[in-house]
Amino acid sequence: MIDKSRREPGMKPPSRDKSRGNQKKGHISQDSGQPLPEAFEERKKQALSSILYIRFEGAEAQSRLPSGIDASIPYPVQLQTPTVKLDPSSITIESLLAGMLRVLAWDSENENANKYRKYIKMSRPELFEELIMAGIQKAEAKDWIVAEEIFFAASGLEPEQPEPYINLALMHEEHAKLLFESDNEDESEKEDDLAYKYYQYLLGLKDVFAPAYYHAAFFFLRKHNYDKAVSLLTSYIGMNDDEQRTRRAKSILEKLGSMGYLDTLFKEAYDFIQMGQEQKGLEKAEQFVEKYPDVWNGWFLVGWANRRLGRWSEGAQAFRTALEKGADGADVYNELSICEVESGELETARSHLERALRIEPENEKIIVNLGALAFRQGHIEEAERFFRTAIELDPDDRIAKEWLKKIESLRNSKGVGV
Repeated sequence: MIDKSRREPGMKPPSRDKSRGNQKKGHISQDSGQPLPEAFEERKKQALSSILYIRFEGAEAQSRLPSGIDASIPYPVQLQTPTVKLDPSSITIESLLAGMLRVLAWDSENENANKYRKYIKMSRPELFEELIMAGIQKAEAKDWIVAEEIFFAASGLEPEQPEPYINLALMHEEHAKLLFESDNEDESEKEDDLAYKYYQYLLGLKDVFAPAYYHAAFFFLRKHNYDKAVSLLTSYIGMNDDEQRTRRAKSILEKLGSMGYLDTLFKEAYDFIQMGQEQKGLEKAEQFVEKYPDVWNGWFLVGWANRRLGRWSEGAQAFRTALEKGADGADVYNELSICEVESGELETARSHLERALRIEPENEKIIVNLGALAFRQGHIEEAERFFRTAIELDPDDRIAKEWLKKIESLRNSKGVGV
């Protein structure tokens, strides 16, 4: 779906990740693949509240019976507005199709689901492909709720086809990344949990679906589960799927090995830092860079541990070394700038934040950090513009909202603009 989001392995401070237990394989249910049950049930109730069931009974109705309709069962009609009594003349093929699709999206086990599927396929044989494309467009526009329902409808229409599920996994992953970048780690983790469940379902299919192995490998790379990623990439290479993706999978496997990602020291250092045991992580990271002195990601770990320990000078030096060794990601510049701000090197920090923003122009975390730095330098109006830009990108950005409240409070206390 959103292949452009697939980056080769790099080092990025992760969200808090839960341990992954064994998942039940098989067709996705409300408990294993769709939104958390309570949220799903509420959305299901709301979605189906605009559905009215009708029967084609009586001579007049029978005379106007659309081709393919089974008069013995009720059919759902999608209402545009709440109504008590439905005008029969307002019933169109489109309203019937919309009603059946919504039922298949939210109640795919409906007793008449198979008849609804049969009618839809007869009326619109290309609709499944159209739904997939429409869902992708909505997801790329970050209209997550609508995209999800469209993919639900596609999966309800063709329950055995894997395409809706891979797109749901990719959509939740993309949403998780954006939430993480805006420091909303709890919601990001929920989105990643949903993506994980879809991948587990796809990887458990009896008929192998090769793209699931490719995309799931990237998911596990992002979660720093390199063993799982290597296993999936290796399996994918043997499937003779897409030639370009196969070349990339081979390239990533080579890179993982050459950069030491599969080394036990790297894993231990990363895990210790992630769990809040920075000193132990630092010791492992330093052992790693002794073993791989020219690999930038080890120096990133050294910098990350020192930064979390409040050792700004040591952290900054490690991040600079990472850049010298070939690191070029926005995360390295962002982390370096944090150390520089705390060391009082504000102009240098700004330069590095601006470099990070050029690499990732829509990274809310970097934009918020630029706003915080501008505020610290006394450039209040500029800081406000940064925070408002962050909110335009993510209306739920909590930190940007807190900064705007702080600016408003400051202005109110002074009684004039600042």
